[in-house]
Amino acid sequence: MAEKHFPLNKEQLERVIAKYPTPFHLYDERTILNNLKAFQQAFAWAPAYREQFAVKALPNPSIIKLLHEHGAGTDNSSLAELYLSEVSGVKGEEILLTSNDTPADEFQKAIELGAIINLDDISHIDFLEKNAGLPNIICFRYNPGDLVDGNDIIGKPTEAKYGLPHDQLIEAYRICKEEKGIRRFGLHTMVASNERRKEAFLLTARLVFTLANELKDKLGIHVEFVNLGGGFGIPYRPEEEPLDIADIGEGIHQLYDEMMVPNGLGDVAIMTECGRAITGTAGWLVSTVIHEKKTYKDYIGLDSCMANLMRPAMYGAYHHITISGKENEPCDHVYDVTGSLCENNDKFAIDRKLPKIDIGDRLIIHDTGAHGSAMGFNYNGKLWCAELLLHTDGSIEMIRRPETLNDYFATLCFDGSLMKPLKA
Repeated sequence: MAEKHFPLNKEQLERVIAKYPTPFHLYDERTILNNLKAFQQAFAWAPAYREQFAVKALPNPSIIKLLHEHGAGTDNSSLAELYLSEVSGVKGEEILLTSNDTPADEFQKAIELGAIINLDDISHIDFLEKNAGLPNIICFRYNPGDLVDGNDIIGKPTEAKYGLPHDQLIEAYRICKEEKGIRRFGLHTMVASNERRKEAFLLTARLVFTLANELKDKLGIHVEFVNLGGGFGIPYRPEEEPLDIADIGEGIHQLYDEMMVPNGLGDVAIMTECGRAITGTAGWLVSTVIHEKKTYKDYIGLDSCMANLMRPAMYGAYHHITISGKENEPCDHVYDVTGSLCENNDKFAIDRKLPKIDIGDRLIIHDTGAHGSAMGFNYNGKLWCAELLLHTDGSIEMIRRPETLNDYFATLCFDGSLMKPLKA
């Protein structure tokens, strides 16, 4: 079972809150680095391996810089994420742009940075050449159609907007080699999100290894790397077991030796582009209980809302909840845990069994280190909360300050507008 723990006891947490009021997301450096190390060890057999951290999961330069210092590159899906990679010290082909419906300025920035560009459609070849020029190395995202089931988060491949079907993919590589003169190539796919079945990752590897062989046999293209994507799931529920990353890596190793090495592709590098699997279990949303409402149900109201963590409302996702100082008390009360947004789905938990909760309790929502703060928004004028990083030496650093009303109103404050900056 995946034991749910929080790295601070009640007394330590109260000292943090005295300096940094709730709500905030807290991230644990040690857990992040241990998660990265697990992938690096699982793929140590590869001629070269690099984890391309999915910036969208936790777009904070302190986290990106930390991971880069320990060997990770980045996977980016927007102009802002490319800038975050740049300021975090990630350089050149350590940067991967995997976007879709991509604007010209994103391609232009990627070319400026010398990044690897991963195209999502055959029509993007001419668009890229016209608006930014062609890169030194290019790859395409494969959509395997009904060869893969997909899942609820990313959708079925046949209904997904991502990637090229087989025949278009082969033609895209032919165009780039024979008509555009590109000589360096990679290959990419990403077909699941929060996947917890080992066989799904082995199927992904088999599909792209088959394609790599086909590209060599049909077009004489020897890809430099195969990007297996991300989608490695985490145990959100305490009763779930964590993925055995080492076992998955060894299964892919066996396929590599079976499918790649015999055809002279034994020098092809391996990439993954995880987000959730690197930072998801390393984050917690810490909130204070400010209201209790008893009507048709018992409601616990927090000083945070779905603007700080929207996964439960968006996906019906489960996030474990504990109460600081009450971790060992019996879960003999049933609550809906809510925020103050004017939407009825603003609930972190529904009919959740928890210890008796009192006003002022510190409620901890687990596994928010990926797609937590990153998916925040400003509906109802709700503001982004702070992000804190617990370092391995026990010190705590604020790596994102809380948003202010002046931040929120900034785009409404201009010459001739009704809004003016608020007085401090």
